[in-house]
Parts: sequence; C-alpha cells; structure tokens
Amino acid sequence: MNNRLEKVRNIIKNKNVDAVLVTGRPNTLYLSGFTGTTSFLLISSERAFLVTDFRYTIQAKQQVFEGIEVIEHEDTFHATLNELMTDHKLQRIGFEGNTLTFSEYEKFKEKLSFANFFLNIGSAIDSIRMIKDQDEIERISEAVLLGDKVFDHILGFIKPGLTEMQVAAEMEYAMKKFGAKGPSFETIVAAGERSAMCHGTASDNVIKKGDAIVLDFGVIYRNYCSDMTRTIFIGEPSSELKKIYEIVLKAQMTALESLYSGMKAFDADKIARDIITEAGYGKAFGHSLGHGVGIEIHEDPRLSTKSEDTLVNGMVFTVEPGIYVEGLGGVRIEDMVVLVDGKPRNFTTSTKNMVIL
Repeated sequence: MNNRLEKVRNIIKNKNVDAVLVTGRPNTLYLSGFTGTTSFLLISSERAFLVTDFRYTIQAKQQVFEGIEVIEHEDTFHATLNELMTDHKLQRIGFEGNTLTFSEYEKFKEKLSFANFFLNIGSAIDSIRMIKDQDEIERISEAVLLGDKVFDHILGFIKPGLTEMQVAAEMEYAMKKFGAKGPSFETIVAAGERSAMCHGTASDNVIKKGDAIVLDFGVIYRNYCSDMTRTIFIGEPSSELKKIYEIVLKAQMTALESLYSGMKAFDADKIARDIITEAGYGKAFGHSLGHGVGIEIHEDPRLSTKSEDTLVNGMVFTVEPGIYVEGLGGVRIEDMVVLVDGKPRNFTTSTKNMVIL
C-alpha cells in the first residue's frame, strides 16, 4: 500500500506543493485503509498523518496502512492540521477540488493560517485509482461473484403478485446473508412498462405475467463494489421484447469480444451503439456503454460517446448496453470486466441466456 502514497508524492512533486490534504471518503479509504466517516489525511513528501476524533481513534489505529500516523485532534481538526503544517513547514497545500465544498475551502483558508497557498489538484488522486492492483481485483471479483449468488437466489423467489419493493428487499437481505456489507447503490427492480426506465428503482408496482423485469444491483464487499444487470421475463414475452433482448445481447457480446488494452473508450461504446442503431433502436439507447467500478460504484474510466479515456490493463469497468421503449419495456444486460494482458476478463458468471420464469 506504500506504493499508493508514493503515487501521491509524485503528484506533490509534479504540482509543486508541500503536501496534499485528502478530504473525500473514497480517496481516504484508498490511501489509508480507514473506513470511518470523519478524518483528514495529510500527506507530504516524507510523512503522512490521519487526523480523526475520539470516536474513531482505536478503529483508525487498527485499519491504517503502514507509514501513516494516526492523530486524535484535541481542540479542533483545523487547529491540529495547522499545528502539523507549522511543525513540518507545509505551506503549499493541494486539495481535492472535485470533493471539497466552497464553504469548506473558505474555512481552510481562514483556519489553516500557516498555509499560504492552496492548489486545486482536481481528480489527480481519482486518476490513480483507475488502475486496480491485484488485491483490488481480487476483492472486486469476490464482490461480483457474491452478486451472482444474489441473482441465482432471486430467480427462485420472483413470482407474479409480488411488488418490485418486495423483490428488492429480498435481494438486499440475501446480499447481507451472503456476506456483503450491503447494496452498492439503490437496487433497481423495474417490471413491465417501468422496465423502460433506465434507473427505475423499486416501487409498489405489482409484477404480472408477460412482464420484463430489469434487475440492476450490486454489493459492497471488503470495501469494493459490484454492479450487474440482468433482464428476465415472467411468462412468455412479446415478440418485440424477444427481438430487443437478442439485439442487446449481440451488442454486449460484440463489445466484450472487441475490448483490448489501448482501445479508446468511445470506440468501445461505438461498437455496441452501432449494432443497436442499425437494428433501428438507436434513440432508445440513451446512456453510455459503461463506467469504472471500484471503491465507488461510478468511477473512471467512462465508456461513452464523449469519453477521452483510453482503456488499459488494470482498469475495471462495466459493459451494459440497453434498449428502452416507452409503453413497452426495456432490456439491459451488464457485466463487469477487468483488462488483463491486453484482454478483458469477465468477472460476471450469471447466464445471459433469456430467462423466462
């Protein structure tokens, strides 16, 4: 984990600052191992300090990586940070401009009197997180496999007469029963015409025969997220829904087979989008092909028409084309992959054959 601190120290050198002050929870977890909700992580070219309060001191000492000193603030966070900056002569401070609110920034400028220069380093630390190490890949793989177990479980539970919320509740119960911390985002269960809603979170809509059901869900396991979507049918679907399912499956499989390290992310999106467009449903695929997943459910890279990202080894991301027709329903199929040795390795094992219950 010291390698992560060294990457931050390269940012410190390149940005010409004395230290970086990490305030966002995802980057704090990534760089320190601390899972608590209240802390500041101060990293200089030589030292690293996690400043927290009495509630989290014991937890922090148990969790932080080697090379990080835990400090419990005595008066206020700002007073302790200011003392550290003074003692170690840290005047030029980089901060996460994409995380820090303007009011927090104003307070830093006021309270951290020793610091005389603040530089917005934007998403520089987020960029480090795009490339997963082996430990992260293993954790994500375990999270995805746990999600596969949830999908297998719910296939034996769903039946006409249940509400979407009842299905979602059972899925989230199963997640915890199988060992997850909980869902990585609000579980999507969208049946019938509601399946045309890309983010149709569970409602009191009652599932009935003939419905398509979009199940989009994920878990948090060992601090890492999973994300998958499967579309299933309750009874025989209409001919158009069957047609749509086959188009989406072809688009997804073709995109997966075409991925390689060095590929432009927008080219991956284009492969799936062209197939859907040629089938006459281009306007019904309104979201991007995929997104990175890790400590957060949505990270870089982005696989979209406007993405400037290049896909490289170690990146973990989703591949999730979809078609959504108002008044009829929708289909989305989503897997998570990692690029290894130039090629994609698919974490997701759940069947993509059409499931009719």
